[in-house]
Amino acid sequence: MVYVFDTSSFIVTGHYYPQQFPRFWDKFNLAVNDKRIISAREVFRELDNEASLPHLIDWINENKSIFEIPDTSVTQFTESIFLVPHFQKLVTERNQITGRPIADPFVIALAKTKDGCVVTQEKKKPNATKIPNVCEYFNIDCTNLQGFMEREGWKF
Repeated sequence: MVYVFDTSSFIVTGHYYPQQFPRFWDKFNLAVNDKRIISAREVFRELDNEASLPHLIDWINENKSIFEIPDTSVTQFTESIFLVPHFQKLVTERNQITGRPIADPFVIALAKTKDGCVVTQEKKKPNATKIPNVCEYFNIDCTNLQGFMEREGWKF
């Protein structure tokens, strides 16, 4: 299974400090090396603005290769997402005004094209434009970091 990590889940992994959680990072890095954890380039751009913990920033920069540039299939599926009027709200007015990166549709599209699972800390809310809502609409597997670890059978 390929897991496509959203910005929020990478931020949470940062709270697993390497000195205190070495087994977590051993397993996480093995999954990255096995290409079971990937992400979208836009997540890298969001993390550039949002990641603040030095060890997480170092890890992100050492693993740039997992942040994939969207290919034609990802771009086409991203367009499909925006054909649903409600999902156009994925691009907030604030993002438009400030030019901040918008990763959500690319994360979802990458998971769809890889037949993978989105890993996000967002929660499904009725009538919301959250990643789990969009994933449900398009029948894309979605979980959070805890769910990812459970699926992988990780115990520490």
